[in-house]
Amino acid sequence: MVSASAFGADMSLKALKAPPPPAFEPWDIAFGSAIMNDYIFRGITQSNHKPSVAAYFEPRYNVTKDLQLYVGSSFESISFPNRAAAEVDIYGGIRPTFGMFAFDFGLWGYLYPGGQCFNSAAFPGSGIPDSSFQCIQNGNLPLNGNVAKANASFYEGYAKVNVTLNDQFQIGANEYYSPNFLNTGAWGNYASITGKWTAPTTTFGTSGVGMYISGEFGRQWFGTSDSFYGVVSPLANFSAGIPEPSYNTWNIGVGFTYKVFTLDLRYSDTNLSKASCNAFTSDHTTTNFSPSFVTPINPGGFGSNWCGAAGIVKLSADLTAMTNLK
Repeated sequence: MVSASAFGADMSLKALKAPPPPAFEPWDIAFGSAIMNDYIFRGITQSNHKPSVAAYFEPRYNVTKDLQLYVGSSFESISFPNRAAAEVDIYGGIRPTFGMFAFDFGLWGYLYPGGQCFNSAAFPGSGIPDSSFQCIQNGNLPLNGNVAKANASFYEGYAKVNVTLNDQFQIGANEYYSPNFLNTGAWGNYASITGKWTAPTTTFGTSGVGMYISGEFGRQWFGTSDSFYGVVSPLANFSAGIPEPSYNTWNIGVGFTYKVFTLDLRYSDTNLSKASCNAFTSDHTTTNFSPSFVTPINPGGFGSNWCGAAGIVKLSADLTAMTNLK
């Protein structure tokens, strides 16, 4: 029996065949939607501090597990001075990853269909860009005398990097450049740094709820607008265009995730004065007048709260075909 047992232990066992690795799926589609109490873009409301809805659709092609090509489109409801119907974004780019560094390079187009012109001085033959009979017919914006082009569409090139330090901490940097921001005639350059802390998955036990804290600090620089936005006052002659006011912006917030849903609670602000905010945004709703708001680029004396402190509550759902629709 001992001998038989010993021989049995020496018998070769047939190895089990390992299952084949899952097939590499190069194609994927990301899509989602959101509802928020205020649509804030770089510290400035795009919805007149009113609720906004958004949706996006993004096909992706993974060349390798570390190199992705993508195109996409998104939609946001807005309230612009030129009465544009909505914001429609078209974008595309490439996302290479090298270890802890995830890069993103691309081009983003912001389209604002359905806009109207408001500027009583912009009659055909005036030499003012984007002049038309509609500009004269509509005149200046109600009461405050601001003006707005019918076409506010523009594009930006961008470069981003996100660095994953560990399972909980990420930092990033972003750079965007447009040769004609919002079709004002002024170039625009935006740079920012970001940070994010993700709570351990056990923070809320086995509930499946996740949490993060994130923030961003950015600087938006501008050049000089074209003569459509020119002003003349006893303080200065900017008939050829105004130097658009550059500014700092920042935000910080906490988010909670559950499956495909995210609830984000965020505080956003800028250092733009009410006078500079009015000059830059051409806010069509403001009735806030004060002699203290009179500046060389804002001779009308109206001030806007579109650039001030704001609280944002956003509920979103984000899915990918390969993960959520299999």
